[in-house]
Amino acid sequence: MSIIQAEHISKYFTDTVALDDVSLEIPEGKIFGLLGPNGAGKTTFIRILNQILSPDSGTIRIREKSLHEDDIYRIGYLPEERGLYKKMRVGEQAVYFASLKGMHPSVAKKELKIWFERMNISDWWDKRVEELSKGMQQKIQFIITVLHEPEILILDEPFTGFDPINTEMIKQEILNLQQKGASIILSTHNMNSVEELCDSIALFNHGKKVLEGAVHDIKQSFSANQFVFSFEGYFDKLSASLSSSYKIVSHTQIGKQTDVCVELTEDVASNSILSHFAQMGTIIGYKKVLPSMHDVFLQTVSQNSSQN
Repeated sequence: MSIIQAEHISKYFTDTVALDDVSLEIPEGKIFGLLGPNGAGKTTFIRILNQILSPDSGTIRIREKSLHEDDIYRIGYLPEERGLYKKMRVGEQAVYFASLKGMHPSVAKKELKIWFERMNISDWWDKRVEELSKGMQQKIQFIITVLHEPEILILDEPFTGFDPINTEMIKQEILNLQQKGASIILSTHNMNSVEELCDSIALFNHGKKVLEGAVHDIKQSFSANQFVFSFEGYFDKLSASLSSSYKIVSHTQIGKQTDVCVELTEDVASNSILSHFAQMGTIIGYKKVLPSMHDVFLQTVSQNSSQN
């Protein structure tokens, strides 16, 4: 079931086509990756969702109803750009932003204290924003974004400025929010985060949607017909005995174990090579080689750009 349906969205700025007839569905209760190189149209799409911009054509619906100005209260938006007032104190500012989302100040303050304690930043309450590092400011903005428990979270490069420890903390909080029922749109260039967090993705390039689907399905569709076998046995004998249906891509030997990457060059069943390995030694394990999302991203953008 989808929570957001975008149909034929286009947006133009003078001579620039920011979005060109983009349609996609964002599933409910999942983490959806919005990917693409700089200038691909991701931020424009996000701003249309947040009603900062209006599309020149097309429609967006939330739960089958046309986007309405009151929907802004159902959405939490963490922009890539910092949006904090540098001279204001952190706690005062966080309560103010919470009130803009409809929270009573006393309730907001109570919830903020809990969040500050959980994220080890209680000492920051009375500091001015200008005293905080880039990563610290991002952490404050993350809390402000999720405090009112929105149904839909839009996170634009949420890991910017964080060290590895705080990156992992924010990743865990994102997963916790999803488990509580939030539908999350994650816009990022960090493909490792996409691998770890996203259930499905859409990839934009030159204002068009060029790829969409479940992460696992996409990786499967981009995979070469390659398998890695771990076995104990006679590699030289194995290599010499393989037919033209198989090609050894690489092999690594550690002690008695050899890891061999084999490509099936013809339309043959993978279990036939399993039988062959079993004749040459003891199979410890095997798996299909899947590309990383980084590789999928580069390949798709390169192919799409060459066609434009």
